[in-house]
Amino acid sequence: MVASRIREAIALGEIAPGSQLGEVEYAARLGVSRGPLREGLQRLTQEGLLVAHPNRGLFVVEMTDERVRDLYLARSAIERAAGGRIHETTPAATSAALLEVVEEMARAAARQDVRDVSHADIHFHQVLVEHAESPHLSRIHATLMTETRMCIHLLEPTYAVDEARVGEHREIARSFADGDTRRTDALIVHHMRDALRRLTGSTTGAVTDAAGGPQPS
Repeated sequence: MVASRIREAIALGEIAPGSQLGEVEYAARLGVSRGPLREGLQRLTQEGLLVAHPNRGLFVVEMTDERVRDLYLARSAIERAAGGRIHETTPAATSAALLEVVEEMARAAARQDVRDVSHADIHFHQVLVEHAESPHLSRIHATLMTETRMCIHLLEPTYAVDEARVGEHREIARSFADGDTRRTDALIVHHMRDALRRLTGSTTGAVTDAAGGPQPS
């Protein structure tokens, strides 16, 4: 599928933020006609990964600080909702599944494999939302995770693989087994704020509660 192939290339940084996507070039590169290519590009524009500039064409969205803050605000809302749902349904199974991913992350961190740590990081959050068993949450989250992968790719040269990073994920996973809904929620908020701070260099988080007030970390 054209949209999937371009989406993956954007997520991996193979098509850099701010790059222009010309129809002729990408139709040839992907070996497709311009009709299917246009359909794929339209879908990615609807997802927010591409932006149309009048008289200039389509460009890959640039991950500005403002956009990253909005991304993590949305991710926090989705993952906190998923966490609450999981505590009502399958907390023990979710904890076990997440701890398996954490162990993958720990092994990658031990060998200082930045790429595998970042892959495990993404997988952890995908598994979390999948276990909420909400098609709507999963669909929205999948779109957000493409932009998250763009951010992590840009950070990979300086991506920390220390035990503290692994520990944050381990605490979230264990909180489901402990049955502590409020702790899970607080840990997700703290984790999102920490990620946002690393991505933007900001000392204050943009993660808020449903009423718009800041959450304590």
